[in-house]
Formats: sequence, C-alpha cells, structure tokens
Amino acid sequence: MESPPEKVEISPRDVQAMIDRGDEFLFVDVREKWEHDVARIEGAILIPLRQIPPNFERLSEAGKIVLLCHHGIRSMDAAVWLQSQGIKDAVSMSGGIDQWSREVDSSIPRY
Repeated sequence: MESPPEKVEISPRDVQAMIDRGDEFLFVDVREKWEHDVARIEGAILIPLRQIPPNFERLSEAGKIVLLCHHGIRSMDAAVWLQSQGIKDAVSMSGGIDQWSREVDSSIPRY
C-alpha cells in the first residue's frame, strides 16, 4: 500500500508569504471560467479541474504547484491526483478563494 502524501494543503497566508518572498511556483485555479470571472487571484492561471489531466505534461514541468478552487475540495482532488501521478510538489490551498478573501485580501469578492 502506498503511503499518503506528506503534505497536500497549504494555507492562504502561507501562499501569500510565498508570493511576498518571490518564490517560484505555478498558481493554478481549477474552478470553472464563470467562477474565475466572478473572483480571481492575480497571478493564478485558470485550468478547470476537468482540464488537469490533458495539461499533465505542462504541469509536470512546472516545479511547485499550488492549486486553488472555491472552498478547497476540487483543488484537493487535483493535488492528490497530481501527487499520485508523481508530481510530489503539488498542494491545495486550504479553504480556496473564499478563505483567501477572508484572511488575505478582502477585496476579492466572495460568492
């Protein structure tokens, strides 16, 4: 039996700290386009969850990946899948863009 991933989640505050430090990572929003149109975090690229597998090669070359969604469920699914495919440095931002809006940047609309 395979051991579970060591780290699957990262807090919004830790992601902001990574941005502030200038850490290199790919910030991927796995929500749908309509959700991205309502609220987005600058620097995050939109790859809806269903498009993660077709974008595997691109993602496998990215290094560290932080995934986000609305509340953290879809991004967790994506992070676990990517880790199961060998991309061990893929993590989900806990609480999604909703928690980001509450804890990091209140100018991001909540929906």
